[in-house]
Amino acid sequence: MAGIVVVGAGQAGAALVARLRAEGYGGPLTLIGDEGVPPYQRPPLSKKYLLGEMPLERLFLRPESFYAEAGIDLRLGCTVEGIDRAARRLHLVGGDALDYDQLALCTGSEPRRLPAAMGGALERVLVVRRLRDIDALSPLMRPGARVLIVGGGYIGLEAAAVLRLSGLEVTLIEAAPRILGRVAAVETADAIRALHLRHGVDLREGVGLSRLEGTDGHVRAAHLADGTVLAVDFVVAGIGVTPGDALAAGAGLALDNGIAVDAQGRTSDPAIWAAGDCASFPYQGARIRLESVQNAIDQAEAVARNMLGAGADYVPLPWFWSDQYDLKLQIAGLNTGYDRVVVRQSGAALSHWYFKGARLLAVDALNDPRAFMLAKRLLEAGRSPDPALVADPATDLKALL
Repeated sequence: MAGIVVVGAGQAGAALVARLRAEGYGGPLTLIGDEGVPPYQRPPLSKKYLLGEMPLERLFLRPESFYAEAGIDLRLGCTVEGIDRAARRLHLVGGDALDYDQLALCTGSEPRRLPAAMGGALERVLVVRRLRDIDALSPLMRPGARVLIVGGGYIGLEAAAVLRLSGLEVTLIEAAPRILGRVAAVETADAIRALHLRHGVDLREGVGLSRLEGTDGHVRAAHLADGTVLAVDFVVAGIGVTPGDALAAGAGLALDNGIAVDAQGRTSDPAIWAAGDCASFPYQGARIRLESVQNAIDQAEAVARNMLGAGADYVPLPWFWSDQYDLKLQIAGLNTGYDRVVVRQSGAALSHWYFKGARLLAVDALNDPRAFMLAKRLLEAGRSPDPALVADPATDLKALL
């Protein structure tokens, strides 16, 4: 019996193997990761770990001993270079092979990098994704150091907050007309822009990067599209991610904004499944791919059950969060297709409610955990409150239920 093999030792892969054992699977189980450390949390990487407030061991999702005790063959520093679907065999870098009965791909996503022709291959041009990225960034965090952050999405904004709190001189550029243009309403973007300006970030919207230049292979200056030249000590690219679907593509699996799976998590090969950032799945008549910790866990656990025969569709309730300075932004739902934003403010608590017609789609809660929790309950129940009641600060949130 070859058993089950999971490729990708991130949040999804770790959740999947743990759920398989919890559901009673007793066969051979292998988890393959290309990094040299056990599966770890990514959100604290660029915050508490970078700031020295969390040791490496506390990043681990489970103690390394868990895997041996659970009978999970954890293979670290191991890279899969190909899948032989006919033989149900993985080919590993170095020449080894590993057979499987069922295979799960939890290959995550990879950060987009600045093109080499633009200077992206210079030293100290960084991304923020993996442990090695943070370990490369940490020694550069000297108070007064000049950093350019390229990209005004959540990745770039979170990096700006941490670096500014550490005393660095931070410039953030966004080529689009405003920050968070693809993911948040103007109202949310306005609040977060104001927050960064109050903390001294030099935030420039509608300004792209033309090229980077360096000396001795190190980045030294950034030429912006408006003709400005900035002296920089290092650069952080926060320009999004791409799904980790190269292994699936090489095996001839169907792709559609990542590895295409059905509602239960199967790929176009019935022996192969996928979960997490790498997988796109059907949702409300469309196909989506969710990049969040919660989706990685929930989808992986659903796939684990389905690998054991549960036959249940995965129906997520998307939610996300972002920590910047003293702001906790919590997002419930997906705002795709909204035509109206209702603002609710009560003291320091602020929330933005996205509607399409009379239907509630999503809520951005800014230091407003009560609004976030209530929005989740409404969305789970498929209920939409009266927008006028939402906007009235005198309305008791519980009354919206």
